[in-house]
Amino acid sequence: MLGLPLALFCYLPAAYFCYGALVLRPDFPDDRMRDDARLMAGISVGLCFVGLLLTALPLFHRTLGRWWYAGPFLLATLAFLRWQTV
Repeated sequence: MLGLPLALFCYLPAAYFCYGALVLRPDFPDDRMRDDARLMAGISVGLCFVGLLLTALPLFHRTLGRWWYAGPFLLATLAFLRWQTV
């Protein structure tokens, strides 16, 4: 039952921001869209980090399995790569 709020309030918004960062295709002279894509990727990484920290708490750690670490880690890795390559 603890996984539902964690997924709804941390991982779902992180996936939304990561998708937004991946969809934005900034043109060469448009620095504003590039900054928006970086900001969205940074927000996604931050939300994944908060979710991973919450998952590591003893209350969540006892009830959630280890696979709860895999999804946000991969999502944060994808967002971080987009953040660095925009």
